[in-house]
Amino acid sequence: MKKIWIVLIVVAVLILMVGGSLVNRRNEMVRKSESINATWAQVDVVMQRRADLIPNLVATVKGIAAQEQTVFGNIANARAAMMGARTPRERIAANNQLDGALGRLFVIVENYPQLRSNENFLRLQDELAGTENRIAIERRRYNESLRDYNTYIGLFPNNLVAGFSGFTRNEDYFEAAQAAREAPQVEFPGPSP
Repeated sequence: MKKIWIVLIVVAVLILMVGGSLVNRRNEMVRKSESINATWAQVDVVMQRRADLIPNLVATVKGIAAQEQTVFGNIANARAAMMGARTPRERIAANNQLDGALGRLFVIVENYPQLRSNENFLRLQDELAGTENRIAIERRRYNESLRDYNTYIGLFPNNLVAGFSGFTRNEDYFEAAQAAREAPQVEFPGPSP
């Protein structure tokens, strides 16, 4: 009878240890999932700040370069897409569209020297540059959280616990737009004879 009790106690201890380990692993997955949500929220905040700066920037440019209506329309459409996006994947796509539209705006600025010397424009451009830096930092943190989560749920035996608990890989990495991956072509005039 004593041996049966010893076996039952050993089995109970093993069950508690395994069960405790599984609970700890699931809780860690919940923490990592919430970390992704928190870092995405921070990305969202800085992207919203940029979206809020854009109308002032466009208004300043419109005052001097009113004939550039196509670019202003593209910026407005990209900003509207960003404001209407609900999921991280939609926000990332809209952000890439907005990056392209802003890039075209800054190309226009090069054609207007009086705009480059406008104090209000320069202040807005500085604020936008600072916001872009914050976006880059928060994007990196978000991507690191995703990588950490995906790695954790992919490891054995965590993958078993993840499967039972409904945790799946998150593939919504914030990557550079395809246009940003292409190096710009720079041409210098040849030497004059």
